[in-house]
Amino acid sequence: MIRLAQEDDIGLMMLIERAADAVFRDIGMAAIADAEPMPANALRRYQRSDRAWVDTDDLGRAVAYILLDVLDGVPHIEQVSVHPSHAGQGKGRRLIEAAAEWAGLQGFSSLTLTTFAEVPWNAPYYARLGFEAVPASHLSPGLKHVRAREAAIGLDEWPRTAMRRALSD
Repeated sequence: MIRLAQEDDIGLMMLIERAADAVFRDIGMAAIADAEPMPANALRRYQRSDRAWVDTDDLGRAVAYILLDVLDGVPHIEQVSVHPSHAGQGKGRRLIEAAAEWAGLQGFSSLTLTTFAEVPWNAPYYARLGFEAVPASHLSPGLKHVRAREAAIGLDEWPRTAMRRALSD
């Protein structure tokens, strides 16, 4: 079940991110696997502003989550993570669809994200969900800032891309 994240989900969200990132080690991206998850205080800001949703297991425990920002008037997926024990069950897709539904109800016409261009469960996956690559020359100021921040922390060691999905009326 998808629901807004609650205060007591924060610790689980950190564990979900750590576990989800661990699979990057299998494709030679140990730096991603070893990175610290988003800090609790940052997750709490998303949770308190109702921009964090979780998908739960049968016992109601968070096993996947998504975080949204708004950049230049466009909702932006800051993070989506699914615990590997629940991968392949459609949880990430359902969270993205919930974010798209929220964005549409708020009157937004698109949704953006940044991701690894060549990781199978990143850009190719998002393309299957209707996202299209945004050329660097067409990045908004907010997306340029996100990309610069990503480059500054070393994420550009691997090809990265910004993507946009138009939302239907």
